[in-house]
Amino acid sequence: MATWTEKLSQPKPNRLRYPERRSVYWLDKLPPEKTGSTNKTELTPRWSELCRSKKFYTQVALSPIWEVSEWALRAVASNRLCSLAQPQAPTVGWQPNRPLLVPLNRATQTAVATTRICQLAQPKQRLVHQGSGHKSKPVPMIHLPCKASAHIELLATPKHDHPKFEGERSVCWLVSKAARNYSASKRIHELSSPKDRKAPFEGYDPYIVSQAARSASPSPRILQLCLPMPRKCSSN
Repeated sequence: MATWTEKLSQPKPNRLRYPERRSVYWLDKLPPEKTGSTNKTELTPRWSELCRSKKFYTQVALSPIWEVSEWALRAVASNRLCSLAQPQAPTVGWQPNRPLLVPLNRATQTAVATTRICQLAQPKQRLVHQGSGHKSKPVPMIHLPCKASAHIELLATPKHDHPKFEGERSVCWLVSKAARNYSASKRIHELSSPKDRKAPFEGYDPYIVSQAARSASPSPRILQLCLPMPRKCSSN
């Protein structure tokens, strides 16, 4: 049996023995030679139907008057048709349309608008560009003068620094002598050591029974659940 090295040393077969090869599905003989320049495709009836141009149908205007058949002239309407032909009555709470011009009472006619209503009735002054071109100047908005409340003035006042504020601390500061001569305790060394990572079941023995399980005593409920069901116990 030839080794893998001998198989690799063999020359590869020439796949281009047939230069006119057009497909990879024939292996035993050459494909038939083509006589025509192009292939001929036969259209199916459905393709031939889709290739036809669409016909534009002009809508024929029908006369508004048409003849009524003899059966329609002799037809008698049923009770259901007569009930459907009746106009629908308005609801119980329906009222006629309210007139557009309602007479105003005396209080409305003699009412005096407050300052706030007059202020709200003024149109908003928006930025309007005067003229055209690059030299147009925007017109600023007109703000109506209003008196600020005490709460707004309090919120507008900037906050002061705390009396005990000592300013920004320097980036570099001196280390005290006590910190330089400090020796870490045993607990700090214990906390600074990395944790020991173990495998999920490393050191686990499933056959070891704990001391608590050995000295445990079942409760009355557990003893009751351990008994077989009465219907499954035979009387013999």
